[in-house]
Amino acid sequence: MAWNTTRIVAASSAALMAAALLAPVPLAAQETSTRMPGLAIANDQPIQIESDKLEIKEAEKRAIFTGNVKVTQGDTTLQSGLMVVHYTNGGGGMTSGGGDIESIDVSNKVLLRTATQTASADKGTFNMVRETAVLEGEKVVLTQGDNIFIGCRLTVNMGSSEAKLESCGGRVRIQLDPKSRPSQ
Repeated sequence: MAWNTTRIVAASSAALMAAALLAPVPLAAQETSTRMPGLAIANDQPIQIESDKLEIKEAEKRAIFTGNVKVTQGDTTLQSGLMVVHYTNGGGGMTSGGGDIESIDVSNKVLLRTATQTASADKGTFNMVRETAVLEGEKVVLTQGDNIFIGCRLTVNMGSSEAKLESCGGRVRIQLDPKSRPSQ
């Protein structure tokens, strides 16, 4: 079944994602770890999805959004060229609003924007069952104010808020602005 759509509104029990807040991190050669308490699963806010096209494949338990995909939940916005939602048929499937989301794959220039941060990558996966989020690419860039974190793979455990930024053979690069530290 293929649908052309300009706006689809969904209120799902398994939300896409909430804000990504990155605490200052120590410098490291190939990877760095920190806590990201703001990346969490939000079950209490509706999700709005816009795309040029939506194709629902009930037999495969997938919904495929293509072209100018924009997902908004609260003050968080996710944009990409392609988004594939993998779901279970609990409650009747995606078209009845009863499918539980297992994972979400995004690709083709991924941009995640919150009130305080922006992250960009080539692709990403949000595994709702394992509560993990992974952004990957030749250059994964995370900014908060004037602070910049660059690597190739950012992995976040949404349950514990622990995060790891990897360099994939090079070095993790971090630029910290001393003015961005909280006042004491």
